[in-house]
Amino acid sequence: MRRDGNPEFIEALARGLDVLRCFRPGTESMTLSEIATATGLARPTARRILITLEQLGYVRSGERGFSLTPRVLDLGTAYVGSKNLWELARPHLRELVVQTGESCSIAQLDGSDIVYVARVAVPKLVALAVTVGTRFPALQTSLGKVLLAALSREELDKALAEPGRSGVTPRWTPGRDEVDAVLRDVRAKGWAVTDQDLALGIRSVAAPVRDGDGNVVAAVNVNAHAAETTVETLVEHHLPLLLRTASAISADWAAWRARPLETVDGTG
Repeated sequence: MRRDGNPEFIEALARGLDVLRCFRPGTESMTLSEIATATGLARPTARRILITLEQLGYVRSGERGFSLTPRVLDLGTAYVGSKNLWELARPHLRELVVQTGESCSIAQLDGSDIVYVARVAVPKLVALAVTVGTRFPALQTSLGKVLLAALSREELDKALAEPGRSGVTPRWTPGRDEVDAVLRDVRAKGWAVTDQDLALGIRSVAAPVRDGDGNVVAAVNVNAHAAETTVETLVEHHLPLLLRTASAISADWAAWRARPLETVDGTG
């Protein structure tokens, strides 16, 4: 059944993406039956999609079922590479890491999750591993609070209604009134802090990255271990450095987006 009223909507493509997305973190392989159940597809349909994806190199079949191949990373790295901002931001993140001694990251919002798009880490024991492409529930992260606070009421309702795909069960599960109060506070301050809302031992502070029109396009944070760094240190020492970094990255974003585009013959 078509899930979109637009006659241009390609249901077969949507089903193929559903199959790729059904592989959760920590799930190395899935059987045909598991994939059909996870996607709501009939087994013959799921099988045809898997055969197509296998021929294209995105999945492989084995004794235990089907698994993703490294080629799926091309889909994500193409996005990161197309933005270019993240390479521009990396020197700023490195400097912030030197100044704070903590790992620093940039993330964007995808439904009710955040997705990490850039990161410079320091070697420390952490409760949850983070790399580019990692997903976490947005509400329980400082990055996510900043991004959610920038949405209109309608956009916020839509984002929160989407099921998360991180596979992480957060410690803090607020009601909607509490969510609204927290996001109002973030809007008023212009930054957000979290203290072990996602998992024990994780504290962070985040600030928005804006484009040339002032729209929030991403968020940048400083992440620390609760046993080593107090909330006071995050806010009093790290936050001023973070705000300067966010401003510098925002300026780079605006300049990059405003750059003259070359024409095909290279004369423009």
